[in-house]
Amino acid sequence: MNKTTQKRIFIFVCTAPALLLFTIFMIIPTVEVFRMSLYKWGGFSNHKVFVGINNFKILWTDMNFIRSLQNSVLLIVAVTIITMTLAVLFASILTREKMKGNSFFRVIFYIPNILSIVVIAGIFSAVYDPTTGLLNNMLALFNLDHLQKMWLGDQKIAIYSIGGALVWQAIGYYMVMYMAGIASIPESFYEASALEGAGRIRQFFDITLPLIWNNIRTTLTFFIISTINLSFLLVQAMTGGGPDGATEVFLSYMYKQAYTNSSYGYGMAIGVVIFLFSFALSAIISRVTKRDILEY
Repeated sequence: MNKTTQKRIFIFVCTAPALLLFTIFMIIPTVEVFRMSLYKWGGFSNHKVFVGINNFKILWTDMNFIRSLQNSVLLIVAVTIITMTLAVLFASILTREKMKGNSFFRVIFYIPNILSIVVIAGIFSAVYDPTTGLLNNMLALFNLDHLQKMWLGDQKIAIYSIGGALVWQAIGYYMVMYMAGIASIPESFYEASALEGAGRIRQFFDITLPLIWNNIRTTLTFFIISTINLSFLLVQAMTGGGPDGATEVFLSYMYKQAYTNSSYGYGMAIGVVIFLFSFALSAIISRVTKRDILEY
């Protein structure tokens, strides 16, 4: 047996367990979701009726699903823009600016990320409480009573309240990641630009942002996918999709259809759409954010 064959056998032996687990827990369940989306089945009996793409036809005429899709897209866009902007901004300030309490602020910002999503839901449910909540009481303290709201009870703003909790939870984690990237940028770059008259803002856009862009690009796709998952958990824990479906996202709607309304096949059709949506969105983000990698 030559060295090439031995090397191939060694590689196969090392990767086989991972490939086996990936196939069992990822590939097979994904294929099964696609297969079950073609059936009408309640999930609790052996009686399955093949309906082809009928579940998908019903899907695009289901206004509740359309609303959940709109809510999901709104959260993805708004939460991503706000979180990424604030994370990069705070990372730059805490890394580049000499200020007292840098370490303290780093810990404070990161704490939400180590909390369970259920704990975060409990915290924000208390913050948004219309009578004893921190938010309404703070508004009253500053004589802004006219701004007090039923933050989780008003259909017009409930989804934005969910978004606020998502932003609070995620900023610290991504801020720490960007701080590592900014800290690795040679100080000589900033010194040279300062000698040429560049201010802090110009340095941020011409040096900091381009040199950590690949880091931002990598984390952006991960953040968007995690937002889809975390929004479902927060909605389930805080509002259950209410009031009147105002905070329903497509994962929570899929869960209700598949496991509450005994429409498993229809729920799997929603799962297929979510899978394709996530895959397409990741590809689009990767394409749109593609830039030449700057080296230093």
